[in-house]
Amino acid sequence: MPIIVNLDVMMAKRKMSLNELSESVGVTLSNLSILKTGKAKAVRFSTLEAICKVLDCQPGDILEFEE
Repeated sequence: MPIIVNLDVMMAKRKMSLNELSESVGVTLSNLSILKTGKAKAVRFSTLEAICKVLDCQPGDILEFEE
């Protein structure tokens, strides 16, 4: 898939676990795990916004396009 999800990189930079992010964002652990592994087919803007607020980053820090 040409969209690369760098959620694990941003979480490591912020020293935040998947459990902490899940609680802070209000998204289930399983849904975040699917997103983190790049298996998600879509992500809601509201979810992306919440993740960016918690991790203090931009959407481009989490999502990357690669051909």
